[in-house]
Amino acid sequence: MAPSLSTAVSSLLLLLLLAAAISVSSSPPMPEDSIRVISAEKRIDLTSPIVKVFLTLKLENDATAPEASQVLLAFTPTEVEHLAIVKATRAEGKRKKKIYVPLSVKASDLAAAPNGARLYSILLSTPLKPAEVTYIKMPSNRVESFTRVDPTSRAGNEVKYGAYNNQLPNSYVPILVHYENNRPFAVVEEFVRKVEISHWGNVQITEQYKLKHGGAQHKGVFSRLEYQSRPSISGVSSFKNLLARLPPRVHSVYYRDEIGNISSSHLRSDSHKSELEIEPRYPLFGGWHCTFTIGYGLPLQDFLFESDDGRRYINLTFGCPLLDTVVDDLTIKVVLPEGSTSPQAVVPFLTEQYLETSYSYLDVVGRTTVVLKKRNVVGEHNVPFQVYYEFNPIFMLAEPLMLISAVFLFFVACIAYLHMDLSIGKS
Repeated sequence: MAPSLSTAVSSLLLLLLLAAAISVSSSPPMPEDSIRVISAEKRIDLTSPIVKVFLTLKLENDATAPEASQVLLAFTPTEVEHLAIVKATRAEGKRKKKIYVPLSVKASDLAAAPNGARLYSILLSTPLKPAEVTYIKMPSNRVESFTRVDPTSRAGNEVKYGAYNNQLPNSYVPILVHYENNRPFAVVEEFVRKVEISHWGNVQITEQYKLKHGGAQHKGVFSRLEYQSRPSISGVSSFKNLLARLPPRVHSVYYRDEIGNISSSHLRSDSHKSELEIEPRYPLFGGWHCTFTIGYGLPLQDFLFESDDGRRYINLTFGCPLLDTVVDDLTIKVVLPEGSTSPQAVVPFLTEQYLETSYSYLDVVGRTTVVLKKRNVVGEHNVPFQVYYEFNPIFMLAEPLMLISAVFLFFVACIAYLHMDLSIGKS
């Protein structure tokens, strides 16, 4: 769709990532009263476990108002439940000189949307002065059935809906597509990362995973012999390995589950990145679960810094290191050194945040722990975030003094024991 250079017309490209999709609806945007949608095209990509929706809008301000600065986009309750992230860009220029300028997107606090819809506000970089088509792409040509909303057509692995004219705001028709997809659907139902900071030079990471295959559930019995002899047939929809992208210079890496250490892992590391390839104890089919833990250490000097106001802060990466996965519930716990005060987490998107106290060896008052929680986390959430805190260096002497005191008391107890008269005498 070619954008217009007129100040009254604007082309927007929106990327919507759904962590999981039960059904996909075709709904036009809800613009401000002064904005008219000239044309809209929606492309829904179902080729991966993460549903990607690309919505291209061509807008015009046809009212007498001087300018319009935002567009409201409505999502149905089902879409809101699985919505992971919303991005928007504005096309400027023509052909080879065309560029895409990122736009600010935030949840709107307006309560005017009907039927429980949730509104998101897209702020236009340049206000508009006065002056739908939907494609669904499947991973294969095997489509069992799809909802027909005339005009509807199918070509190969694409189903085309529309074009539809004169659509009312907030109107939508749910559509259901039944298709074959044998790609592995790795879903992390629960992911807990614990980051322990030690000012003695190390950052210890412990990651606990509760993983499932989110594809169609496996029916019947499982035969290891048949799986190994005919993997392209009996195991076409299963997966048996995962790839985790870790920070560079990792050390002391381990991979285990509730039984013990799992030896089927391979670590590749250099100065720029580290990749850990892991294999569960058994292949995963649709509906199957597994739990495991990954742990590793990092050099403190690569992640801990001092701000201009004298506070210390650790720079970490949000999200899940496993590639091509979606996380239903993510929790990050940043355990600060004992004696840390005034913690503050800076995350570039909305998260649930609170504080708790953790205890470890030789702790007296416990360690302040910053807890971050978020649902429907995808790869686009793997961005840096910071945790700021204040720390008095005198607290670094607490653990060594406690250790020296314990050794001294043990030494005194041993001497006292050796000088005790334990002989039995006659009265």
